Amino acid sequence: MPPKTALRKYQRLESPGLWRETEQSQRREVVVGLREATLVLSDPRSEMALSQWSLPAVERLNPGESPALYAPGPETGELLEVEDRDMIAALDTLHPVLERRKPHPGRLRNVILGGSALLVVAVVVFWLPGQLVGRTAAMLPAPTRADLGLAALADLGRVTGQPCRSVPGRRAAATLAARLFPANPPQIEILREGLTRPANLPGNILLLPAPLVQGADAPEVVAGYLLAEALRAKSSDPVLPLLSHMGLGSTLRLLTTGAPGADAMSGYGERLVRQTDPLPPLPDEALLAAFATARVPSSPYAYNLDATGETTLGLIEADPFATTPAERVLSDETWLELQAICTQ
Repeated sequence: MPPKTALRKYQRLESPGLWRETEQSQRREVVVGLREATLVLSDPRSEMALSQWSLPAVERLNPGESPALYAPGPETGELLEVEDRDMIAALDTLHPVLERRKPHPGRLRNVILGGSALLVVAVVVFWLPGQLVGRTAAMLPAPTRADLGLAALADLGRVTGQPCRSVPGRRAAATLAARLFPANPPQIEILREGLTRPANLPGNILLLPAPLVQGADAPEVVAGYLLAEALRAKSSDPVLPLLSHMGLGSTLRLLTTGAPGADAMSGYGERLVRQTDPLPPLPDEALLAAFATARVPSSPYAYNLDATGETTLGLIEADPFATTPAERVLSDETWLELQAICTQ
């Protein structure tokens, strides 16, 4: 069963469940929502997202038993109990499908070194490094992209410190991600220092500087920066500069083994925070479409970019919610929790 067919069959499936955040926490009722690439656990009363699991990482702890027990990976402390048969069937069906999408270094090595050995040699001998980078980027499966993004984030942490991790703030970030991108919520990381502007990493990771979040007048401003950065990630593949930084040897190693090597990311975080070139401009039409789809007014973001509104007049005059009330981005309480994500 192709992954997209399997995911479409269970799209937007929801069921009740019992969730434990840590081994010391009490279990609580949640609504388990199956999305394109994530499992979202929400409060049944407030509908606020409490946790967000990557579907490929979800593990069933007691196959064949009921109720089914799941965890978002080994040694996380989180635990989900599900009795709904449809949800159990969906997760049990999707897991082997998504497992096949993960990189299998041994299998990949055998296939490429066997059936594609001549192609690899031709690439090394005749193609320019930039062409090899583009070809590799086009071949990378989603789980490998996610691994590269997390490795880049870890290297970035050596320069900026670890992303802000207050528990209420992380919940607020997950709520915001689900609110703006319900089909495929990104991983939003807020960095205390070093980063001076929004950025993105492979694996659907969006980065924000803490001062931007703390200094924003309203959640619509932060939402605008996230929508814009998600557009940039679509228009310019974030894996390309990462592969360029890794170099030809690590790119070939990634292509042939599924892993670039332990030191491949070294220095990428420093390179990212030192970027001073202006961010690539985005067409007003594309931005306005993104704001309209996310049900967010564009004027707060436009005025934050330029308080006079002179350079962002198109986003102000064509605001899709200039005369029609927009749906609330975050509750006041959740917004304050997001702004305080770096206080712990």
